[in-house]
Formats: sequence, C-alpha cells, structure tokens
Amino acid sequence: MWKNTDEGYGRIARLLHWTMAVLLLGLCGLGFYITTLTYYHPWYRIAPDWHRSLGMLAFLLVFVRLAWRFYSPPPPLQAGLAPLEKLAAHGVHLALYGLMFAMPVAGYLLSTADGRGVDIFGWFTIPAYFPPSKGMETVAGKIHLILGILLVALALLHALAALKHHFINRDNTLKRMLTGPTSH
Repeated sequence: MWKNTDEGYGRIARLLHWTMAVLLLGLCGLGFYITTLTYYHPWYRIAPDWHRSLGMLAFLLVFVRLAWRFYSPPPPLQAGLAPLEKLAAHGVHLALYGLMFAMPVAGYLLSTADGRGVDIFGWFTIPAYFPPSKGMETVAGKIHLILGILLVALALLHALAALKHHFINRDNTLKRMLTGPTSH
C-alpha cells in the first residue's frame, strides 16, 4: 500500500520517514565532525559542501513530507494512550517538524552570511537573498548547533518512545512504521 491507512503507514510515508531519519542523523554527525576539522585537514572544504548540499535536500524533503502528510494523513495514535502520552506524541512530532524546517534555515543564513550562495552538489547555486552581514555566521552557527543538539535529543526520545511501545506496551506503534498496514 502506498498510502497510509488507519492501521499503519504506507510505503511513501515510511520511505520519507526512514530517509529523513538517516539523512538528518547523518547530517548531524557530519556537522559535529566538521567542527573538529582543522584548516589543513583534507575534508575541511569538502565536508561543509556535502553538509550544505545534503541539508538543502533535507529541507526540500520536509516540504515533500508535509505535502504527503496532508495528502495521506497518518494513522491515528494507538487506542488506550493516556492524555499525557497523546500530548507528548503530538508535541514531539511538531517539534521535530519545526526543527527540520529551522535547521536548514539557520544553516542557509550561516552559509550565506558572507553574501555567497549555497552550491548544491556542483549542479546549481541557491543565491544569497540577504546582503552580507558581519557576525551573522557566528549567530546563525550557534543557533544551528543548538537546533542540531535539540534535533538529536528529540530523535532519540522519539526512538525510545517507539521502543517503549514495542517492548513494554506491546502495541503496533513501531510495527506501523516498519511494516505498514497489517491489512491489505
């Protein structure tokens, strides 16, 4: 099944979810790695280019994911959840979407603070839409780092909650995202 049902997530939603999970965690890992590089390290110039390009790809995928979510709404939360669990689930999902949007915006501002555009895999350049701004890279860089830490923390919380549902509650929360709807 390509679309979501009340029983689980369809192929498109699962593909987008797991692609974004791998991409975002990879971007966070690469971003933290970049901060350790010295000027003379061979990856000093290459890694940031890959990080920016993949970050803009992730930004595009957020919009694809939101469009798919409106076209094919997710299944309802598992029955029997406590009101606090429902609130936490919705809050974490909303925060994850907010971070998936805000991180690339901060990264874009960081990358274009000197007035240069963002080169995407050498294929095209996203222009700098704002004039150069002295100190912008410092502010945007700090925001980007804080958002990255929050994203990793919330992703970990999200994963732990899915595992809790699978192993402790023994419900289908995780299975719905791994295998999709149980009925065809």
